[in-house]
Amino acid sequence: MFILEYKLKGKQHQYQAIDEAIHTVQFVRNKCLRYWEDNKGVGQKDIYKYTTELRSEYSFVKELNSTACQQACERTWTAILAFYNNCKINIPGKKGYPKYSKRTHSVEFKKSGWKLNRDAKKITFTDGKNIGELKLIGSRDLFYFQEWQIQRVRIVKRADGYFVQLLLKLDIRDITPSLEPTRKCVGLDMGLKYLYADSDNNMVEPPRYYRQAEKRLNKLNRRKSKKFKRGKKQSNNYIKARRQYAKGHLKVSRQREEFAKRLALRLIQSNDLIAYEDLKVKNLVHNKKLAKSINDAGWSKLRKWIEYFGVKYGRLTIAVNPAYTSQECFNCGQLIKKSLSVRTHICSCGYCEDRDTMAALNILKKATIGHIGSWSEDLNAWGDSTSILVGSNTCQDKLSQ
Repeated sequence: MFILEYKLKGKQHQYQAIDEAIHTVQFVRNKCLRYWEDNKGVGQKDIYKYTTELRSEYSFVKELNSTACQQACERTWTAILAFYNNCKINIPGKKGYPKYSKRTHSVEFKKSGWKLNRDAKKITFTDGKNIGELKLIGSRDLFYFQEWQIQRVRIVKRADGYFVQLLLKLDIRDITPSLEPTRKCVGLDMGLKYLYADSDNNMVEPPRYYRQAEKRLNKLNRRKSKKFKRGKKQSNNYIKARRQYAKGHLKVSRQREEFAKRLALRLIQSNDLIAYEDLKVKNLVHNKKLAKSINDAGWSKLRKWIEYFGVKYGRLTIAVNPAYTSQECFNCGQLIKKSLSVRTHICSCGYCEDRDTMAALNILKKATIGHIGSWSEDLNAWGDSTSILVGSNTCQDKLSQ
Protein backbone atom coordinates (compact mmCIF):
# COMPACT_ATOMS: atom_id res chain seq x y z
CA MET A 1 0.00 0.00 0.00
CA PHE A 2 1.12 3.53 -0.82
CA ILE A 3 -0.30 6.31 1.39
CA LEU A 4 -0.93 9.91 0.41
CA GLU A 5 -1.85 12.29 3.23
CA TYR A 6 -3.58 15.66 3.08
CA LYS A 7 -4.79 18.03 5.75
CA LEU A 8 -8.55 18.64 5.86
CA LYS A 9 -9.98 22.14 5.97
CA GLY A 10 -13.62 22.57 6.88
CA LYS A 11 -16.04 24.17 9.30
CA GLN A 12 -16.51 23.50 12.98
CA HIS A 13 -19.71 21.47 12.56
CA GLN A 14 -17.88 19.23 10.07
CA TYR A 15 -15.11 18.57 12.58
CA GLN A 16 -17.76 17.70 15.16
CA ALA A 17 -19.30 15.24 12.69
CA ILE A 18 -15.88 13.61 12.22
CA ASP A 19 -15.52 13.30 16.00
CA GLU A 20 -18.94 11.65 16.14
CA ALA A 21 -17.90 9.16 13.45
CA ILE A 22 -14.69 8.34 15.34
CA HIS A 23 -16.63 7.82 18.59
CA THR A 24 -19.02 5.50 16.74
CA VAL A 25 -16.09 3.43 15.46
CA GLN A 26 -14.81 3.13 19.02
CA PHE A 27 -18.29 2.10 20.24
CA VAL A 28 -18.60 -0.62 17.58
CA ARG A 29 -15.13 -1.96 18.28
CA ASN A 30 -15.71 -2.19 22.03
CA LYS A 31 -19.16 -3.78 21.60
CA CYS A 32 -17.67 -6.44 19.31
CA LEU A 33 -14.96 -7.17 21.86
CA ARG A 34 -17.53 -7.49 24.64
CA TYR A 35 -19.60 -9.83 22.44
CA TRP A 36 -16.52 -12.03 21.94
CA GLU A 37 -15.81 -12.12 25.68
CA ASP A 38 -19.41 -12.98 26.63
CA ASN A 39 -19.90 -15.75 24.04
CA LYS A 40 -17.57 -18.74 23.94
CA GLY A 41 -16.49 -20.00 20.50
CA VAL A 42 -17.34 -16.81 18.62
CA GLY A 43 -15.58 -16.56 15.26
CA GLN A 44 -14.98 -13.85 12.68
CA LYS A 45 -18.27 -14.38 10.85
CA ASP A 46 -20.23 -14.16 14.11
CA ILE A 47 -18.64 -10.79 14.93
CA TYR A 48 -19.49 -9.47 11.45
CA LYS A 49 -23.11 -10.57 11.95
CA TYR A 50 -23.16 -8.83 15.32
CA THR A 51 -22.07 -5.59 13.62
CA THR A 52 -25.22 -5.81 11.47
CA GLU A 53 -27.32 -6.24 14.61
CA LEU A 54 -25.73 -3.11 16.10
CA ARG A 55 -26.73 -1.12 13.01
CA SER A 56 -30.37 -2.14 13.44
CA GLU A 57 -30.32 -1.53 17.20
CA TYR A 58 -28.57 1.87 17.37
CA SER A 59 -29.49 4.69 15.02
CA PHE A 60 -26.14 6.49 15.39
CA VAL A 61 -24.34 3.30 14.28
CA LYS A 62 -26.61 3.02 11.24
CA GLU A 63 -25.71 6.60 10.27
CA LEU A 64 -22.06 5.59 9.89
CA ASN A 65 -21.13 4.07 6.54
CA SER A 66 -21.39 0.27 6.55
CA THR A 67 -17.79 -0.21 5.38
CA ALA A 68 -16.55 1.95 8.28
CA CYS A 69 -18.48 -0.33 10.67
CA GLN A 70 -16.89 -3.36 9.01
CA GLN A 71 -13.47 -1.82 9.44
CA ALA A 72 -14.14 -1.28 13.16
CA CYS A 73 -15.05 -4.96 13.36
CA GLU A 74 -11.83 -5.83 11.55
CA ARG A 75 -9.83 -3.93 14.17
CA THR A 76 -11.39 -6.08 16.88
CA TRP A 77 -10.79 -9.36 15.08
CA THR A 78 -7.18 -8.40 14.29
CA ALA A 79 -6.51 -7.92 18.01
CA ILE A 80 -8.26 -11.22 18.86
CA LEU A 81 -6.35 -13.11 16.16
CA ALA A 82 -3.01 -11.71 17.38
CA PHE A 83 -3.88 -12.90 20.89
CA TYR A 84 -4.74 -16.39 19.61
CA ASN A 85 -1.47 -16.60 17.64
CA ASN A 86 0.61 -15.50 20.63
CA CYS A 87 -1.04 -18.15 22.77
CA LYS A 88 -0.51 -20.78 20.07
CA ILE A 89 3.22 -20.17 19.79
CA ASN A 90 3.41 -19.55 23.57
CA ILE A 91 5.45 -16.37 23.56
CA PRO A 92 7.07 -15.50 26.91
CA GLY A 93 5.33 -12.95 29.11
CA LYS A 94 1.98 -11.39 28.35
CA LYS A 95 0.08 -12.70 25.35
CA GLY A 96 -1.53 -9.40 24.32
CA TYR A 97 -5.11 -9.90 25.46
CA PRO A 98 -7.39 -7.50 23.50
CA LYS A 99 -8.19 -4.30 25.37
CA TYR A 100 -11.07 -1.89 25.12
CA SER A 101 -10.27 1.21 23.13
CA LYS A 102 -10.33 4.44 25.14
CA ARG A 103 -8.84 6.86 22.62
CA THR A 104 -9.69 6.11 19.00
CA HIS A 105 -8.33 8.70 16.58
CA SER A 106 -9.40 7.48 13.13
CA VAL A 107 -12.27 6.24 11.00
CA GLU A 108 -11.68 4.28 7.81
CA PHE A 109 -13.87 3.88 4.73
CA LYS A 110 -13.48 1.33 1.97
CA LYS A 111 -14.92 1.80 -1.52
CA SER A 112 -18.06 3.69 -0.50
CA GLY A 113 -19.01 6.59 1.74
CA TRP A 114 -16.75 9.13 0.03
CA LYS A 115 -16.33 10.90 -3.30
CA LEU A 116 -13.12 12.53 -4.51
CA ASN A 117 -13.11 15.69 -6.66
CA ARG A 118 -9.63 15.78 -8.13
CA ASP A 119 -10.18 18.98 -10.13
CA ALA A 120 -11.23 21.08 -7.12
CA LYS A 121 -8.99 19.09 -4.75
CA LYS A 122 -11.86 18.29 -2.40
CA ILE A 123 -13.34 15.15 -0.85
CA THR A 124 -16.97 14.57 0.15
CA PHE A 125 -18.14 12.05 2.76
CA THR A 126 -21.66 10.91 1.97
CA ASP A 127 -22.79 8.82 4.95
CA GLY A 128 -25.37 9.80 7.57
CA LYS A 129 -22.90 11.61 9.79
CA ASN A 130 -23.17 14.65 7.46
CA ILE A 131 -19.46 15.38 7.32
CA GLY A 132 -19.90 16.87 3.86
CA GLU A 133 -17.30 18.38 1.55
CA LEU A 134 -13.81 19.19 2.85
CA LYS A 135 -10.87 20.86 1.16
CA LEU A 136 -7.60 18.95 0.78
CA ILE A 137 -4.39 20.81 1.64
CA GLY A 138 -1.19 19.21 0.40
CA SER A 139 1.44 19.32 -2.31
CA ARG A 140 0.83 15.89 -3.86
CA ASP A 141 -0.99 15.93 -7.21
CA LEU A 142 -4.29 14.03 -7.13
CA PHE A 143 -3.84 13.12 -10.80
CA TYR A 144 -0.74 11.14 -9.85
CA PHE A 145 -2.90 8.00 -9.62
CA GLN A 146 -6.15 6.53 -10.92
CA GLU A 147 -9.20 6.74 -8.69
CA TRP A 148 -9.82 2.99 -8.87
CA GLN A 149 -6.44 2.48 -7.21
CA ILE A 150 -7.75 3.96 -3.94
CA GLN A 151 -8.45 0.98 -1.71
CA ARG A 152 -9.36 2.85 1.48
CA VAL A 153 -9.80 6.38 2.80
CA ARG A 154 -8.89 7.09 6.41
CA ILE A 155 -9.62 10.22 8.48
CA VAL A 156 -7.10 10.76 11.27
CA LYS A 157 -7.48 13.20 14.15
CA ARG A 158 -4.30 14.72 15.55
CA ALA A 159 -3.48 17.52 17.96
CA ASP A 160 -3.00 20.03 15.14
CA GLY A 161 -6.03 19.17 13.03
CA TYR A 162 -7.70 16.53 10.89
CA PHE A 163 -5.99 14.64 8.07
CA VAL A 164 -7.14 12.27 5.34
CA GLN A 165 -5.04 9.36 4.11
CA LEU A 166 -5.60 7.79 0.70
CA LEU A 167 -4.41 4.17 0.68
CA LEU A 168 -3.39 3.30 -2.88
CA LYS A 169 -2.79 -0.10 -4.41
CA LEU A 170 0.64 0.57 -5.90
CA ASP A 171 3.92 -1.31 -5.98
CA ILE A 172 6.45 1.22 -4.73
CA ARG A 173 9.23 -0.54 -6.63
CA ASP A 174 7.43 0.12 -9.92
CA ILE A 175 7.32 3.89 -9.35
CA THR A 176 10.80 4.21 -7.80
CA PRO A 177 13.91 4.78 -9.93
CA SER A 178 16.50 2.04 -9.51
CA LEU A 179 19.80 2.76 -7.79
CA GLU A 180 23.19 1.83 -9.17
CA PRO A 181 25.10 -0.79 -7.14
CA THR A 182 27.59 0.79 -4.75
CA ARG A 183 29.52 -2.43 -3.98
CA LYS A 184 29.54 -1.39 -0.32
CA CYS A 185 28.10 -2.89 2.86
CA VAL A 186 27.87 -1.51 6.37
CA GLY A 187 27.09 -2.68 9.89
CA LEU A 188 25.34 -0.47 12.44
CA ASP A 189 25.69 -0.56 16.22
CA MET A 190 22.94 1.42 17.96
CA GLY A 191 23.76 3.39 21.09
CA LEU A 192 22.90 6.35 23.30
CA LYS A 193 26.15 8.31 23.21
CA TYR A 194 25.96 7.96 19.41
CA LEU A 195 22.76 7.12 17.58
CA TYR A 196 24.80 4.57 15.70
CA ALA A 197 28.42 3.76 14.96
CA ASP A 198 29.05 1.99 11.67
CA SER A 199 31.75 -0.42 10.51
CA ASP A 200 33.47 2.40 8.58
CA ASN A 201 34.22 4.18 11.87
CA ASN A 202 31.56 6.84 11.23
CA MET A 203 29.40 7.97 14.14
CA VAL A 204 26.14 9.92 14.12
CA GLU A 205 25.14 12.04 17.08
CA PRO A 206 21.56 11.52 18.33
CA PRO A 207 19.41 14.67 17.83
CA ARG A 208 17.80 14.42 21.31
CA TYR A 209 14.70 16.33 20.26
CA TYR A 210 12.79 15.45 23.42
CA ARG A 211 15.64 16.57 25.68
CA GLN A 212 15.72 19.91 23.88
CA ALA A 213 11.96 20.39 24.23
CA GLU A 214 11.61 18.89 27.72
CA LYS A 215 11.68 22.19 29.61
CA ARG A 216 8.98 23.66 27.37
CA LEU A 217 6.85 20.49 27.56
CA ASN A 218 7.03 20.41 31.36
CA LYS A 219 5.90 24.01 31.48
CA LEU A 220 2.92 23.24 29.24
CA ASN A 221 2.08 20.20 31.35
CA ARG A 222 2.07 22.26 34.57
CA ARG A 223 -0.15 24.85 32.90
CA LYS A 224 -2.56 22.09 31.85
CA SER A 225 -2.61 20.51 35.32
CA LYS A 226 -3.44 23.81 37.03
CA LYS A 227 -6.60 24.14 34.94
CA PHE A 228 -7.79 20.58 35.58
CA LYS A 229 -10.89 20.23 37.78
CA ARG A 230 -11.42 16.74 39.17
CA GLY A 231 -14.98 15.46 38.99
CA LYS A 232 -16.22 18.50 37.03
CA LYS A 233 -16.67 19.43 33.42
CA GLN A 234 -13.40 20.79 32.06
CA SER A 235 -13.23 24.43 30.94
CA ASN A 236 -12.25 25.66 27.48
CA ASN A 237 -8.98 26.94 28.94
CA TYR A 238 -8.10 23.41 30.04
CA ILE A 239 -8.95 22.05 26.58
CA LYS A 240 -6.70 24.68 24.97
CA ALA A 241 -3.86 23.91 27.37
CA ARG A 242 -4.20 20.20 26.72
CA ARG A 243 -4.12 20.81 22.97
CA GLN A 244 -0.96 22.91 23.24
CA TYR A 245 0.72 20.20 25.28
CA ALA A 246 -0.25 17.56 22.73
CA LYS A 247 1.05 19.74 19.89
CA GLY A 248 4.42 19.98 21.65
CA HIS A 249 4.76 16.20 21.78
CA LEU A 250 3.53 15.88 18.20
CA LYS A 251 6.25 18.26 17.02
CA VAL A 252 8.95 16.22 18.77
CA SER A 253 7.59 13.01 17.25
CA ARG A 254 7.62 14.48 13.75
CA GLN A 255 11.14 15.84 14.15
CA ARG A 256 12.38 12.40 15.20
CA GLU A 257 10.52 10.75 12.33
CA GLU A 258 11.94 13.09 9.68
CA PHE A 259 15.48 12.73 11.03
CA ALA A 260 15.24 8.92 10.93
CA LYS A 261 13.80 9.07 7.41
CA ARG A 262 16.64 11.22 6.05
CA LEU A 263 19.28 9.11 7.77
CA ALA A 264 17.83 5.81 6.54
CA LEU A 265 17.56 7.07 2.96
CA ARG A 266 21.20 8.17 3.01
CA LEU A 267 22.29 4.74 4.27
CA ILE A 268 20.26 2.91 1.64
CA GLN A 269 21.56 5.06 -1.20
CA SER A 270 25.19 4.58 -0.08
CA ASN A 271 25.23 0.80 0.54
CA ASP A 272 24.04 -2.40 -1.07
CA LEU A 273 23.70 -4.14 2.30
CA ILE A 274 22.89 -2.75 5.75
CA ALA A 275 23.23 -4.96 8.83
CA TYR A 276 21.83 -3.73 12.13
CA GLU A 277 20.96 -4.99 15.59
CA ASP A 278 17.70 -6.82 16.17
CA LEU A 279 16.95 -4.87 19.34
CA LYS A 280 13.89 -5.55 21.50
CA VAL A 281 13.24 -1.91 22.35
CA LYS A 282 10.02 -2.78 24.16
CA ASN A 283 12.05 -4.75 26.69
CA LEU A 284 14.92 -2.29 26.92
CA VAL A 285 12.70 0.61 28.00
CA HIS A 286 11.89 -1.26 31.21
CA ASN A 287 15.17 0.18 32.50
CA LYS A 288 13.94 3.31 34.27
CA LYS A 289 17.33 5.03 34.12
CA LEU A 290 17.66 4.68 30.34
CA ALA A 291 14.03 4.58 29.15
CA LYS A 292 13.82 8.30 28.33
CA SER A 293 17.09 8.30 26.39
CA ILE A 294 16.18 5.11 24.51
CA ASN A 295 12.81 6.50 23.44
CA ASP A 296 14.39 9.80 22.46
CA ALA A 297 17.01 8.05 20.30
CA GLY A 298 14.35 6.56 18.01
CA TRP A 299 16.04 3.22 17.20
CA SER A 300 12.75 1.64 16.11
CA LYS A 301 11.95 4.48 13.73
CA LEU A 302 15.38 4.27 12.11
CA ARG A 303 15.02 0.52 11.64
CA LYS A 304 11.52 0.93 10.22
CA TRP A 305 12.69 3.38 7.56
CA ILE A 306 15.80 1.35 6.71
CA GLU A 307 13.60 -1.67 6.03
CA TYR A 308 11.07 0.41 4.09
CA PHE A 309 13.66 2.04 1.83
CA GLY A 310 15.43 -1.32 1.51
CA VAL A 311 12.31 -2.78 -0.12
CA LYS A 312 11.65 0.38 -2.11
CA TYR A 313 15.12 0.60 -3.66
CA GLY A 314 15.96 -3.10 -3.73
CA ARG A 315 18.68 -3.06 -1.08
CA LEU A 316 19.36 -5.94 1.30
CA THR A 317 18.77 -5.28 5.03
CA ILE A 318 19.60 -7.86 7.70
CA ALA A 319 18.72 -7.80 11.41
CA VAL A 320 21.40 -9.49 13.55
CA ASN A 321 21.22 -10.88 17.07
CA PRO A 322 23.15 -8.31 19.15
CA ALA A 323 24.38 -10.82 21.75
CA TYR A 324 28.10 -10.37 22.56
CA THR A 325 28.76 -8.07 19.61
CA SER A 326 30.53 -5.58 21.91
CA GLN A 327 32.28 -8.27 23.99
CA GLU A 328 33.67 -10.59 21.32
CA CYS A 329 37.01 -9.59 19.82
CA PHE A 330 36.63 -8.99 16.09
CA ASN A 331 40.19 -10.16 15.41
CA CYS A 332 40.45 -13.40 17.40
CA GLY A 333 36.95 -14.05 18.72
CA GLN A 334 37.89 -14.00 22.40
CA LEU A 335 35.16 -12.82 24.82
CA ILE A 336 36.27 -9.86 26.92
CA LYS A 337 33.67 -8.73 29.44
CA LYS A 338 33.31 -4.95 29.60
CA SER A 339 31.00 -2.65 31.51
CA LEU A 340 29.18 0.16 29.72
CA SER A 341 31.73 2.66 31.03
CA VAL A 342 34.56 0.96 29.09
CA ARG A 343 34.48 2.48 25.61
CA THR A 344 37.65 0.94 24.13
CA HIS A 345 38.20 -2.72 23.29
CA ILE A 346 41.72 -3.95 24.10
CA CYS A 347 42.50 -7.62 23.49
CA SER A 348 45.50 -9.79 24.37
CA CYS A 349 45.95 -10.48 20.66
CA GLY A 350 46.94 -6.84 20.20
CA TYR A 351 43.68 -5.69 18.59
CA CYS A 352 42.54 -2.27 19.84
CA GLU A 353 39.41 -0.55 18.60
CA ASP A 354 36.57 1.68 19.70
CA ARG A 355 33.90 -0.43 21.40
CA ASP A 356 31.05 0.73 19.15
CA THR A 357 33.01 0.42 15.90
CA MET A 358 34.08 -3.11 16.80
CA ALA A 359 30.47 -4.02 17.60
CA ALA A 360 29.43 -2.70 14.17
CA LEU A 361 32.13 -4.85 12.54
CA ASN A 362 30.88 -7.91 14.45
CA ILE A 363 27.32 -7.17 13.35
CA LEU A 364 28.43 -6.98 9.72
CA LYS A 365 30.43 -10.19 10.18
CA LYS A 366 27.42 -12.04 11.60
CA ALA A 367 25.28 -10.84 8.70
CA THR A 368 27.75 -12.02 6.06
CA ILE A 369 29.55 -15.13 7.28
CA GLY A 370 27.59 -18.29 6.44
CA HIS A 371 24.85 -16.55 4.46
CA ILE A 372 26.40 -16.27 1.01
CA GLY A 373 24.27 -19.10 -0.36
CA SER A 374 20.99 -17.65 0.88
CA TRP A 375 22.01 -14.19 -0.32
CA SER A 376 22.14 -15.39 -3.91
CA GLU A 377 18.43 -16.26 -3.90
CA ASP A 378 17.37 -13.14 -1.96
CA LEU A 379 19.37 -10.75 -4.09
CA ASN A 380 18.18 -12.29 -7.34
CA ALA A 381 14.64 -11.78 -6.10
CA TRP A 382 15.31 -8.04 -5.94
CA GLY A 383 16.74 -8.00 -9.46
CA ASP A 384 20.07 -7.70 -11.21
CA SER A 385 20.86 -4.33 -9.65
CA THR A 386 21.82 -5.89 -6.29
CA SER A 387 23.03 -9.34 -7.33
CA ILE A 388 26.49 -7.88 -8.01
CA LEU A 389 27.08 -7.94 -4.24
CA VAL A 390 27.33 -11.72 -4.16
CA GLY A 391 30.93 -12.81 -4.56
CA SER A 392 32.29 -9.27 -4.60
CA ASN A 393 35.47 -8.51 -2.71
CA THR A 394 34.16 -5.36 -1.07
CA CYS A 395 32.61 -7.01 1.99
CA GLN A 396 35.36 -9.56 2.36
CA ASP A 397 38.03 -6.87 2.22
CA LYS A 398 36.29 -4.88 4.93
CA LEU A 399 35.99 -7.91 7.18
CA SER A 400 39.62 -8.87 6.73
CA GLN A 401 40.98 -5.45 7.65
